[in-house]
Amino acid sequence: MNKLLKAGCLALYALAVAGTLGYLPQGPAAILQGLALLFLAAHVLELIFVVKYVRLYQGPLIVSVMLTLLFGLLHWMPLAKQHKGS
Repeated sequence: MNKLLKAGCLALYALAVAGTLGYLPQGPAAILQGLALLFLAAHVLELIFVVKYVRLYQGPLIVSVMLTLLFGLLHWMPLAKQHKGS
């Protein structure tokens, strides 16, 4: 399920970019762009409050930050669950 939701996030961002480049009609493009900006804004706020879990990522911190900005809780929630289970 997590992979499907992540794919949905990526699809939203890709469609927003496609709309920005003029590949989609103006109405749907504006909606997708607004939704993508809303997602990114929510993920930035999320990052502020869950940075302790974002730091648990085994790779570089910048990668974890980028994954959190893209996927939000789909990235950091498994890290938090794994940390609480140990």
